[in-house]
Amino acid sequence: MKKVITYGTFDLIHWGHINLLKRSKGLGSHLTVALSSDEFNLIKNKKSYHSYEKRKMLLESIRFVDKVIPETNWDQKIQDIIKYDIDIFVIGDDWEGKFDYLREYCEVIYLPRTPGISTTKIKEDLFIVTNS
Repeated sequence: MKKVITYGTFDLIHWGHINLLKRSKGLGSHLTVALSSDEFNLIKNKKSYHSYEKRKMLLESIRFVDKVIPETNWDQKIQDIIKYDIDIFVIGDDWEGKFDYLREYCEVIYLPRTPGISTTKIKEDLFIVTNS
């Protein structure tokens, strides 16, 4: 069994997230998603619309996702890879090169983002609509 892991905030789930999860799961037989906790998002200067528990519930309902774990700090990736016996680390190509150091522990794959969609774009579009 090949195990895959990806990381993210996954706020305002959209088809770009689904594409990432589907492509990630397609690389193996088990997909773990490390979901940024609300506290970790504050450290990253991010504010999610949905709480960690609600984002976790949404992810767990997606058929490509086998397990959701909390991401609580930047440095846990190596520990997660070892603890969960991960074969492949996957993340969007906007992070290209940032996680190459993980190649010592597993395969690292940067997947292209889905064009035309992002949580930031959704939030900006909603802001424009509500302020028109």
